[in-house]
This record gives sequence, C-alpha cells and structure tokens, in this order.
Amino acid sequence: MSVLLQFHGAIAEASRDRLRRLLEQAGVSSRPAGDAGPAARARVIVFDAGNVRAAVDALRRHDGDGTQTIAVAFGPKARDADGSWALLAAGASDVLVWPEVPDDAEDLAHRMRRHAVVESLLAGDRVCASVAGHSPAWRSVLRSVIEAACFTSVPVLIHGETGTGKEQLARLVHDLGERAASGRFVVVDCTTLAPELSGSELFGHERGAFTGAVAPREGAFALAHRGTLFLDEIGELPLPLQAQLLRVLQERQYKRLGGNSWQDSDFRLVCATHRDLDAAVAEGRFRADLYHRIAGWPCTAPPLRERREDILPLAQFFLRQARCDGESGDAEPEVDIAPPVRELLLTRDYPGNVRQLRQLVLRLWHRHSGPGPLTVGDVPLEERPGATLGARWPDPAFQAAVGQAVELGIGLNEIGNAAKDLAVQLALEREGHNLHRAAERLQVSDRALQLRRQGQGAGAVPGGDAPAR
Repeated sequence: MSVLLQFHGAIAEASRDRLRRLLEQAGVSSRPAGDAGPAARARVIVFDAGNVRAAVDALRRHDGDGTQTIAVAFGPKARDADGSWALLAAGASDVLVWPEVPDDAEDLAHRMRRHAVVESLLAGDRVCASVAGHSPAWRSVLRSVIEAACFTSVPVLIHGETGTGKEQLARLVHDLGERAASGRFVVVDCTTLAPELSGSELFGHERGAFTGAVAPREGAFALAHRGTLFLDEIGELPLPLQAQLLRVLQERQYKRLGGNSWQDSDFRLVCATHRDLDAAVAEGRFRADLYHRIAGWPCTAPPLRERREDILPLAQFFLRQARCDGESGDAEPEVDIAPPVRELLLTRDYPGNVRQLRQLVLRLWHRHSGPGPLTVGDVPLEERPGATLGARWPDPAFQAAVGQAVELGIGLNEIGNAAKDLAVQLALEREGHNLHRAAERLQVSDRALQLRRQGQGAGAVPGGDAPAR
C-alpha cells in the first residue's frame, strides 16, 4: 500500500524520517504529497499542534472522491480535542494524536488497510451490478453499508424516503456478508401484514392451527434461518408484533402458531423505514427497546435531490438493465441520450426519488426504437417540459446554498472561488479525472483548468474563466 505523506509546521527532520520508517515497517510505503506518481487512494497529513488551520486547508484542497486522509497531530502540545472536529469536517477520515514519535504505526496502517478493502469492494462487480452513482453522499452510504456487511454482524437500520433504494442497500448487506453462502435473503413488507395473518407470516403455523390451515407452513423466521431477514417499513409493525419480534431477537427461538416445540432461528436482521422512529418512540407508537435492538448500525439513503449528479449515471444503469432484460443482450454499445433529453432528466423534480427516475427512463426505453440515441420524440407527452426549461437553473438548492453563505457573512470572492473550486472537482470526477474532457465540460482551456487546480484555496486564478480552445 502506498500513501502520500505531507508535513505541516515545525517538525524536526529526524522525526519526519522516523515517521517514514515506521510506516514502512507497518507495510505502508510513503512518498511526498507533490510526487507525480500514480494516484494514491490514501494520504497522511502530519502537523504540529500550532498548525491545525494549515492541516484543515490542506484537506480542503485535495481532490478525488474516495481519497482517505488521516490527520496526525504531532508534538508534546498535541491534544485529542485540538481541531479534531474541524479536521473531520474538512475531509479527514480520522484524527490521531501522537505527542511523540510512537513505537510503531500499526494503528495508522490498520485504518488504511480497512479503507483499501472497502474501496476495493466499492469498485467491485457485486456493488456495481446492484447500484449506481458516484456522488459523495451516495458513496458515503455505500461505504457504511459495506463496512456493516463485511466487518460486523449487528442489525442494520436503513432510513430514507420512499424510492431511495433502501431494499437495494439491504440486499448489499446480505450479498457482501458471510450469510450469502449459507442462507436466503427474505423480504417481509410490514405494510402488507394483515392483523389476522401476521403471526403466520412471521412465525409460520402448524396444520389445523386456525380455520384454513390445511397444511403446515414455514414463516419468515424459518425461511431466513442462517440468512438475512429484511423487514421493510418496520415502522408500520403493530405494537403486539413488535413485542413478539423483540422476543425472537433476544431468544433466537420461536414457536409456530399451533405448535408446542421451539424452533431455532439464526438470521441477520436488516430493517428499513421512511418514518422518524425517534418520534414514534416518543409518541409510544414504537417500542424503545425494539428500536435500540434493531438500530445496531443506522444509515440513511439520501433522496435524489441531494445526489442530482447521479441522475445520468442512474439513467444509464437502468438502460443497461433494460437492454439485458430484452433480446439485444448486453454486448451492444451503451445507449446515448440526446442533449435535450439529458437536460430534461437533470432539471425536473423527482418526489418519488430513484424509483420515479427509473420509471421515466424505462418509459423512454420502451418508446425508443433503433440503434440511435434517446431523443425528444421518445419522451411521453405528459413528461415534456414547457418552454422555460432552461430557466430552471440556478435551481432552489443552489440559491439556498448561496443564501446560507450570505447569512454567514462570507464574502463575494470567497463564495465565487468556492463555487469554481467545487465545479472543477465535480467536473474532474464526472470525466474520470481527465483534464481535457473536464475543461471542455466547463468551457475553459486546459491551461486555465490546470491553473485553477493549482490555485484552489488561494483565490481566483488569472485567466481561469478563459473560453476553451
């Protein structure tokens, strides 16, 4: 494993050499932050106690989603509280405090190895075949789900609005975990549990347990044995069933309806809800003891309005799925989307989130014919925009962000530079860090973009807005 190593402040050269050797002894090779070698997915910033601000600024300047940065506060005056939260807010994944040169750097190396495993899985086939999106908000959730699946066995609680992909995240927990090889992924939609049949759905029943029970039946607890049980919309579960579920989670045993013998059930529990369970607990609609039992690893699936940069990648993901389900197979080139249709997808609202986007893309696909791109003629009449489509930017989210900056008293130059720096970072991410394509997207020259990157955090760069040539 290779990391970029950056020092800030009055750290003696002997200490710097010693820290480099400790990293090498822990199996981590280091090179200076300005090294032009292959891009590293990890970086270490070492700073003395008086240079927290310099470390924060360095964190904010670094490019590339997925770059793990660990900040190390070094020196006799370094304390746990000094700048730790500011460093995390600026992008550090962890903050270590070393008052003196330690005996080894194993704590640092272990954190980096964990990150490398997570990043490898994030880019792997199992994740990429299940979900799509490269926005920071979405990738942060995926990293959390991967860690929960691979390094824990605790219950996972996924919160999010309807249509945000909660079931897909739950399936990832199962697919990436050790139970995928030994058991099934069993889904129970708590909104469809009829009161008179809910016990049978979960516990199963014996023959003759009630009128119509002509044969024994296995319930969800039996089907999920050695696998994963996914309770979708658990906030809708009635209070009596909440108590019964809690007992099963505590005892790992249950009885079928009409049965006398105890049955073992060893499953991993994943729950999802769009409701505020904290409020439900406060109002007495959800048991506090059950809530704390199921929320071993909470995470939130962001709504599509908070990850709008994922709209086009999601659209292509759904198109690939549609092509694989059809007769054309998956060997043909990716379906292109004409610019007006791209603009439509990017600027419209999606109150139904990813599910609504998927439905729209599939409607376009089913109306489309031939090898060419999706065009405006493929857009259903009721989905076509008015004549003012182009006037919807800046959108309300952009205006709200600028409004917040104004309220905080941030100056005009700083707001403008922050917007430009963010645009550069996002354009590079969209274009796979290809400088030329990113410059074309931003309508500037390659040289202007290069200068902008070098000057990020230091104000505007002369010629930074020159047109592309």
